[in-house]
Amino acid sequence: MKHLLVLGASYSVVPLIRAAKGLGAKVTAASIPGDYPGFAEADGSLYVDITNPEEVLKAAEALGPDGAATCCMDVGLKALGRVCSALSLKGPSYEAVTRCTNKYLMKQAFLQGGVRTPKSVRVSSEEELEKTLEEFAFPIVTKAVDQMGSRGIYVCRTKQEARENYGKSLSFSRESYCLVEEYIEGTLFGVEGMIRDGSLVFALPDGTFAYQGFTPTPIGHYIPAPELESAKAEILKETEKAVRALSFDNTPFNCDFILRDNVPYCIEATARAGANCLPELISLHYGVNYYEEIARLALGMETSPALGHHIRHEACLSYVLHSKESGILESIQCDGPEDPRIKEISFNVQPGDRIRAYTNGRDRLGQVIIAGASAADTSASLADVLGGIRVNLK
Repeated sequence: MKHLLVLGASYSVVPLIRAAKGLGAKVTAASIPGDYPGFAEADGSLYVDITNPEEVLKAAEALGPDGAATCCMDVGLKALGRVCSALSLKGPSYEAVTRCTNKYLMKQAFLQGGVRTPKSVRVSSEEELEKTLEEFAFPIVTKAVDQMGSRGIYVCRTKQEARENYGKSLSFSRESYCLVEEYIEGTLFGVEGMIRDGSLVFALPDGTFAYQGFTPTPIGHYIPAPELESAKAEILKETEKAVRALSFDNTPFNCDFILRDNVPYCIEATARAGANCLPELISLHYGVNYYEEIARLALGMETSPALGHHIRHEACLSYVLHSKESGILESIQCDGPEDPRIKEISFNVQPGDRIRAYTNGRDRLGQVIIAGASAADTSASLADVLGGIRVNLK
């Protein structure tokens, strides 16, 4: 029996744990102690701080897994890379995850690899900030280099906003510097993919539903994305350059892009499957269980030839349920229609939970997944679902 170590135990890795067990593998979930659903789903629990690569490696050496994996979150990526590199497991290298979990190192790799990406400068002091502000046209973006989910990222339209947001970005970071970056205004979208033994298994562009906060934040995705079709060849070209620049291999990956004047700019990329139900959409689009494919890759098993080829559904979408207000959850009313296109409506909160007005992925209430014959079908179903949901706060 093969043994998979899954880094994380939150709701986001539960489908991965279930898929690996469905393959007949033994699964150990690794995380700090807590009431996390992954512990209940897994065969065993490993209580470690997954933000500490050396602690996780020491525990993994004693455990002796056949593979290690995570999905939909960056928090355990450096530990994953450390374990895969040290134990010669299939997965992203420590070098690769070090680059993709630090936006400054990522940008340096992009520049060396010829990836089209917004201009950015590393800033470590207020004096450097003032000098940098003279070199950029506004608006600009300040970015914490080691956060995910748009945390510590601010659009600045004046020098005063830049000065204020520089401090805010630094406050989110464990590093002593942040990035000041050119602001590219356009259409936010993503590319989900997988690379194995140096060859791309697939790379699939997806449209993005963006929540307009301090900076546009993905709250859902849709396939296909007609607005990307004319730029698809260039998108795939830049995607492969980004993957190669970051030395990704034997890993799923997720890239964020901006399309301006039909030209794609790579914002960032990470060596794990995307969040906001992207694995579910890949599953629907290609007619596979993508979580199972991620587990297969990590365990050195063959992945499905359907990835990148067979299409079961013409259109599918996901949407993160959220609240525009904060408070204590009293109840959720869900009067969605009986509609075979609706594949899932689920909630990860319950009455009594404290709800925050949405700012990033940690504020999610639940998710909706829809598949249908056309983009018009799925959009109509989403409107019906959202119209029947009432979140009651007190």
